[in-house]
Amino acid sequence: MTELVKYEAAKVALAEARSTDEVKNIHNIASAMKAYARQANDRQMEVDASDIRIRAERRLGAMIREQGEAGQLAQGRRTDLGRDATQVGKATLAEVGIDKHLADRARKMASIPEEDFEETLAKHREEQEAVTTRTMEALSRKGTHVSHNSGDNEWYTPNQYIEAAHATMGGVDLDPASSAVANTVVSARRIFTIEDDGLTKEWAGRVWMNPPYASDLVGRFIEKLAVSVESGAVTEAIVLVNNATETKWFARLASVSFMLCFPNARIKFWKPESDKAAPLQGQVIAYIGNNDQDFNANFKQFGIITEILK
Repeated sequence: MTELVKYEAAKVALAEARSTDEVKNIHNIASAMKAYARQANDRQMEVDASDIRIRAERRLGAMIREQGEAGQLAQGRRTDLGRDATQVGKATLAEVGIDKHLADRARKMASIPEEDFEETLAKHREEQEAVTTRTMEALSRKGTHVSHNSGDNEWYTPNQYIEAAHATMGGVDLDPASSAVANTVVSARRIFTIEDDGLTKEWAGRVWMNPPYASDLVGRFIEKLAVSVESGAVTEAIVLVNNATETKWFARLASVSFMLCFPNARIKFWKPESDKAAPLQGQVIAYIGNNDQDFNANFKQFGIITEILK
């Protein structure tokens, strides 16, 4: 259990990292832990350290790309800059302490579609096998998963999580990503369906949200929630999402959350006239509000609770 806490804490630290130095530090610690675990023959530690090391490289790759697009970081070596006036005045990778080989790996990790990335790591964790750079680099060459960027949006939440949400918040005023069928369990006072287009509506009160899993939608729903929280319109919220801690939208969700619950197993969602099914990666339940003790009391049955320090 202690190792799992450390693993989840490292994932959160990556999501909250704001500089390449922070990410490199996590990467270096994970690399050292992996080497130690192999010598100590500690399989769980090796699996955890390998997972975090790969996640750190992916996060670093995303940051290299983002800083390049923002004009903060040159994308070539110093000897190349004289041939490209657009790179003049920008810091090089070497000047910010990023080794060329690490940068190359990081870019490859960042190019892997999120669904493929998380599926591969989840499979390795289930099989208690340390993921390798070679495996992930091979994945980066395979191209996009057939369902990447489409997503299956009809994942309905099991009743026990909804009951815990009601017990924590005292009720649900709004489910902004719902359907008539889903609301037979959620029992929100107001819902927005796909036909309503909840992103164009005003959100207020106590919100339960299990947003669409399509990558082009989840970020927009998280941003809408965050803005509504920051304006004071949404007073409390519980959000169920994939634990994609390396993404921008997860970092945005974490920025307005107070506690996170990492379930001990992938949630078995339900669909009308269909068997229960678990997605290919794990989930996280985020809490926004002042009833943190109630959230802890009601959700600790599902997994580890961690507080986000502000």
